[in-house]
Amino acid sequence: MSTNLRWIGERARKEPKLVFTSLYHHVTDVDNLRACYEALPGKRAVGVDGVTKSEYGENLEENLRDLSERLKRMGYRPQLKLRSYIPKPGSKRGRPLGISCFEDKIVELSVKRVLEPIYEVGFDDSSYGFRPKRNQHKCLDKLGRTIQQKRVNHVVEADIKSYFDKVNHEWMIKFLKHRIGDPRIIRLISRMLKGGIMEDGLVKATEAGTPQGSILSPLLSNIYLHYVLDLWFGCIVKKQCRGEAYYFRFADDFLACFKYRDDAEMFLKELPERLDKFGLKLAMEKTRRIKFGRFAREDAHKRGEKPEEFIFLGFTHYCGKTKKGYFKVKRRTSRKSFSGGLHKFSDWARKSRSRLRKGEMLRQAKVRITGHLNYFAITDNSEQCFNYVYFATKILFKWLNRKSQRKAYTWAGYHHVLEWVGWPKPNIRKDLNPFRRAEAY
Repeated sequence: MSTNLRWIGERARKEPKLVFTSLYHHVTDVDNLRACYEALPGKRAVGVDGVTKSEYGENLEENLRDLSERLKRMGYRPQLKLRSYIPKPGSKRGRPLGISCFEDKIVELSVKRVLEPIYEVGFDDSSYGFRPKRNQHKCLDKLGRTIQQKRVNHVVEADIKSYFDKVNHEWMIKFLKHRIGDPRIIRLISRMLKGGIMEDGLVKATEAGTPQGSILSPLLSNIYLHYVLDLWFGCIVKKQCRGEAYYFRFADDFLACFKYRDDAEMFLKELPERLDKFGLKLAMEKTRRIKFGRFAREDAHKRGEKPEEFIFLGFTHYCGKTKKGYFKVKRRTSRKSFSGGLHKFSDWARKSRSRLRKGEMLRQAKVRITGHLNYFAITDNSEQCFNYVYFATKILFKWLNRKSQRKAYTWAGYHHVLEWVGWPKPNIRKDLNPFRRAEAY
């Protein structure tokens, strides 16, 4: 990050209510645009114009100067985003993405580099999604220790229906103007939001939403929910509660923890009205209050029932016990994530058998399984990780032997090859023990 951008972040931290009125020259600066070009990966999907990073870089300095001039005279207009879909568990069509053209990616990253230092210092500690030095594991760690160590008896899990498609552009601009007083920045972002989508050769206008896949979209979505949810919970909901209340959000996934049931019920009652005010809707079938905490297990057993569980960030959280019989927050891979991950792996293996050699197929399979374990191999989830590796190994064996009519491996020979490749083992990668001291992280 350049010295000027660090200075912006420092000013934003020292003066939380300062409105920045002169930022646009940072966006149009050729050096900043060049840094954005260098930071962008080269092997990514191309937009509607089909231009790759290497093609754009053939006349890089000329292209950047031309882009800078168009930005300065407000002659730059984002091109249509290309609609694409990636697999999503529970959805036949998949998760929609909006793929920007390479030049648009440069501008999006340039705007992000200018805005992020301003908002990052003001974002609430309860927000973890798409922020520097924050990730899902840190969110899960803080959530587990909060339930374990604080007076938490009730959890409200909620889901916003099609959040990224429903963001209201007018409210988005109003929220930006709280800190951004440069009208050229506002106008540029407005053009980005309303740039349009091309799907199956048809152009669709974008009257609402921030398309997933855009470099700027995660920051804008965090800004939107910062004002809609984070500040509302911290400044209003929490002060109205009789007991302790805690809130955690990763992108559009969030939940709240309460000591008293009536506080949880109050939050659950007011939440739909709060979201509706800003053009968002709750998925009521996925929104509920459950009893969860150190007394939930005993109370459920007294009623002859199983203690309730909740799902957050791909993990099922449940009330467990330590070896000495004390309450402990435990997690396992959710059924949806487990089956979805295996289905995705099987689909990849089936398609790869005809286009990859055996050695390359084994190497890529190892990378995929390692990626799964890097996320899901946490404290108390060893069994599910072992099951995933076991089933994925069998799936790969099946499709390797279907590359031709002749069988590629016997089971013994296959295991010998896996040992030679260095097949991943389901060892714990992340220590998320809720009994661990917070400062030891």
